[in-house]
Amino acid sequence: MYLSRVTLLVAITLLSIRFTFAQSTDSVQVKTANWRNSRIHRRILWQEAHFDSLFKSKQNINLIVLKNRRRPTIAFGSAGDSLKPTSWFGQKFKALVALNGTFFDTKKGGSVDLIKIDGRVLDTTRLSGKTMVEHQQAAIVIHKNKVKLVFGGNQPGWDRQLSAENVMTTGPLLLRNGKPHPLQKNAFNDNRHPRACLCVGPGKRLILATVDGRNANAQGMNLHELTDLMRWLGCRDAINLDGGGSTTLWIRSVGQGSAGVVNYPSDSKQWIHTGERPVSNVILIR
Repeated sequence: MYLSRVTLLVAITLLSIRFTFAQSTDSVQVKTANWRNSRIHRRILWQEAHFDSLFKSKQNINLIVLKNRRRPTIAFGSAGDSLKPTSWFGQKFKALVALNGTFFDTKKGGSVDLIKIDGRVLDTTRLSGKTMVEHQQAAIVIHKNKVKLVFGGNQPGWDRQLSAENVMTTGPLLLRNGKPHPLQKNAFNDNRHPRACLCVGPGKRLILATVDGRNANAQGMNLHELTDLMRWLGCRDAINLDGGGSTTLWIRSVGQGSAGVVNYPSDSKQWIHTGERPVSNVILIR
């Protein structure tokens, strides 16, 4: 019995060491990666990196980095009850950057989570049960062009009480004050998918991120891995957006040339930039 307990303790210790080593190796990879840097605007940086083995898988990551201040303008865009590609929003609103937003009704259109733009509520949070699901428990709030993340919990109607003129309910929340926010154990959180994310920090910066997936060139991340990624990037608060086939990052131009969709949307089932899935709403940088 004594030997059995010792053996078990040693096995647990070795597993803990291996996990810590893997975490440490991955975090160093992210921080020392050969990010390809392109200036979209004097205040907006686009970064892209491909990893052959991050979280023991191939990953392709795009980041938009900017200061969380009055310029450039951060805004939400909505197509109402219709669905439009992310690139359509970027072009219509003359944006520099467009990123898919929160969750929507794929058949009828419209967001299933609250969207408020310039004080007008365009969509309200639709309950599927007595309590709110994780992507309805937090929100991105824009006040005087500064972005912050708010956790409201599962009390129905909490997001309608927010006084800010621009609100997008989404989630789950990943980081809160620099610490991982608890995530429920379910397939959405635990399985790897393409992901989209927004974070506040480090410092006074904002980061918009996409992680490609469902392809041999990029497996995607579960939300625990995405949380680690954003923490390693220095984020203080981070929130998940609608990912999967919706994951799309559009850029108007880089330098003197046009750009377009810069990640690899998974619905095409090919490693190409085309094949956007129409969405209900987006985050815009103008």
